[in-house]
Amino acid sequence: MYLFSNPQIVIATPADVTAITALLNSAYRGETSRQGWTTEADLIGGNVRTDENNLQRVMDMPGSIILKYINDEQHIVGCVNLQQKSAKVYLGMFSVSPHLQGFGIGKQILKAAEEYALHLNCPAIFMSVITQRAELINWYQRYGYQDTGERIPFKEDGLTGNHLQRLEFMVLEKILQPA
Repeated sequence: MYLFSNPQIVIATPADVTAITALLNSAYRGETSRQGWTTEADLIGGNVRTDENNLQRVMDMPGSIILKYINDEQHIVGCVNLQQKSAKVYLGMFSVSPHLQGFGIGKQILKAAEEYALHLNCPAIFMSVITQRAELINWYQRYGYQDTGERIPFKEDGLTGNHLQRLEFMVLEKILQPA
């Protein structure tokens, strides 16, 4: 098992699915998500970002892991999904508990994701972010992620909530430098 420079970040197991699902839903959807700055509640209606079955499918995909950030009380307060795609790593399902956003946990998870990509000999990480989320895009850009110019339609899937407006994804990418 890979050890991260931050010991509070480890690879999640199937036993974590319930807690991570609750974290993802609280960070992205519904009123609870409004406690943080990364909410999508004004863009997507409903309280569900994912469910346990979908999260388990993501975890079971070849080349896919979920990192979890554990606080001092051993609660999962942050997570990210990483999927190896050839020579790059896709980053998704990135979340921090809404009431803990702004305290550097996200920065630490992002650093761990980059460490893991380099461990896999993948020189780049890419992600898709809803184009309307300017504040979040700016945050990623401060950490070296750049707009590739690629746009992907965001289609409703019957699980993740009803779109309140037309949405699309912007693809961001960072070329990693070995430490």
